Amino acid sequence: MHITNKISNVFHKFATKEFSKPIQNFINNSYVNLLGLDMSEFDEPTTYKTLNKLFTRELKVTREINKKEDVFISPADSFVSESGQIENETACQIKGMSYSVKELLTQEILYDNFERLKNGTFMNFYLSPKDYHRYHSCFDCQITKLIHVPGKLFPVNFTYLKKQTSLFVENERVIIECKTKDDKLFYMVFVGALNVGKMIFTFEERVKTNRDIVHPVVYEYEDLFINKGDCLGYFEMGSTVLLFWEKDMVTLENIINTKVRFGDAISYLK
Repeated sequence: MHITNKISNVFHKFATKEFSKPIQNFINNSYVNLLGLDMSEFDEPTTYKTLNKLFTRELKVTREINKKEDVFISPADSFVSESGQIENETACQIKGMSYSVKELLTQEILYDNFERLKNGTFMNFYLSPKDYHRYHSCFDCQITKLIHVPGKLFPVNFTYLKKQTSLFVENERVIIECKTKDDKLFYMVFVGALNVGKMIFTFEERVKTNRDIVHPVVYEYEDLFINKGDCLGYFEMGSTVLLFWEKDMVTLENIINTKVRFGDAISYLK
């Protein structure tokens, strides 16, 4: 295992340990106050029995989402760090730093499907440690494939994005292949990061991240349909979600360097 994976495993042990009530209250309140978490949609910090349960907290207030049929919504509370067109099979991890979309998605993606992504569009969503860590479906769709790609767990903050070449390709990730009712293709990619480094998917319990696996693991589905807004799972710490759409599928909102909330409109079907 890479050193980043080992560090994340150590932090996971701390984050999942249930301390005595006074100590746990101190840990939780300190985390909330230090990072400035907005807990207005959640339970009180002291109700969470571990720091990890605070990280992965569920919404207690129903979040309004954009329900228009042609609208893609943000999959998470996050910061849009980059978006644009896929050019020469590459996308930007941040301005001035590009990476290979083909390497990111791996050879487990069919050639014809990758061809559909050429000159398509992308958008990157960075989840900070203070954000709501659950991720949701951005559109009504059918999930046809999930690919778990093992890798390192470099931080995905802006300091590392600016200096680590092909960071998203280096890091562990889970790729979800999706199709709309009109057979339009898009991908959701969930990228692991330092500290805990675990990703949970409620529809696929066999996915176990930050473990001793070497090769990608592929799961295929025939009748797995999800609705816009459905919770797909959660990061056990902040990280990144990447979206990729096939060519001429959507028009992107101009929201680079903007904070978005799960449920906000991010793109529109053409």
